[in-house]
Amino acid sequence: MPQKIPPLVITAYTATTALGTGLEALRSALAASRSGLRPNDFGEPAEQRLPTWIGRVPGVEDVALPPELAPWDCRNNRLAWMGLSADGFLAAALAARERHGADRVAVIIGTSTSSIGETEQAYTRLDADGRFPEAMRNAQVHTPHAPGLFVQRALGLTGPCETISTACSSSAKVFASAERLIRLGLADAAVVGGADSLCGSVLFGFNSLELVSPEPCRPFDAERRGISLGEAAGFALLERSGTGPRLLGHGEASDAHHMSTPHPEGAGAERALNDALARAGLATDDIDYINLHGTASSKNDEVEAALVARRFPARTHASSTKGFTGHTLGAAGIVEAAVSLLALETGLMPGNINARTFDAICGPQLRREPAQGEVRHVLSNSFGFGGNNCALIFGRAVQ
Repeated sequence: MPQKIPPLVITAYTATTALGTGLEALRSALAASRSGLRPNDFGEPAEQRLPTWIGRVPGVEDVALPPELAPWDCRNNRLAWMGLSADGFLAAALAARERHGADRVAVIIGTSTSSIGETEQAYTRLDADGRFPEAMRNAQVHTPHAPGLFVQRALGLTGPCETISTACSSSAKVFASAERLIRLGLADAAVVGGADSLCGSVLFGFNSLELVSPEPCRPFDAERRGISLGEAAGFALLERSGTGPRLLGHGEASDAHHMSTPHPEGAGAERALNDALARAGLATDDIDYINLHGTASSKNDEVEAALVARRFPARTHASSTKGFTGHTLGAAGIVEAAVSLLALETGLMPGNINARTFDAICGPQLRREPAQGEVRHVLSNSFGFGGNNCALIFGRAVQ
């Protein structure tokens, strides 16, 4: 088992989702059990849209990047800029650059599809020579590393830069990577986060796997019908010292069981949980709230619910927030980290909306309604295709 690690302080964080821009929009919707899902209105022509519900971020189309970032323009980077500009995060990151130096602040961004939506559009507008239109020949946009490079450029940083793409665990794994870089002395601080925007590849790709629900998703419901796709951007600033909640532990594991189905006994997910607890120096009894991955797909919910039921006490409050935001893929980890951090700071533990009757495999930890209470430690689960599992443990700020 891994050894306990020194905690890192999260000195700033933010999230932008279908619920709105910034943390207050997220908090108020969670408290009111108000979903941001809506009937699918993304993509043209309208008659070819999938009959599903989505978590679309309002206002992305109206965002204008600063002139110096104009060559990076695409939906994914506009969404990322919205996220960077919320909750004073941009100012906090720039202040960290001044404290530590531009070359000592790492940038680690998670994404699933990067800016593939822009590439899709370019292919529909090929010129007579079969080339992208001249205005869309920005090579830095058409690369899986685009989100990391964009955020690094936007913040004027020159330290280590990574873009992690491990499907739906991508922007949870950024915390683990940041902790290693800082502990090993390769950076003094890290901007971590994720951005994933809606595009045809996402909507039709998941539909081809028969995973897309025709109604708002119902995580852990006995009659769940699949996922509701969404988009989001979120960021966090990690430092060795300061004021704020703390990253206490992380665990990562790979099932290598199936391309798109989790290990039937949750072997990788449980290993990630065990490693996160060991690094945090905690036991399952110490966890007050669990933000579940809970996508509303048949197998994911079944495996995760069984793991929680057998490992955690009945008093633990557990819920999925996919019914609020949709499944934001590569940005899911950072959004759910933000939910976890809000729980630590406000005592709000969200409910599991849209579920009518919980699957029989679910334990008493699953809660439909939000609750208010003392939250000292939170576990956040993120599981991706191919068995890319990540578990994060956050702790309350030291008083």
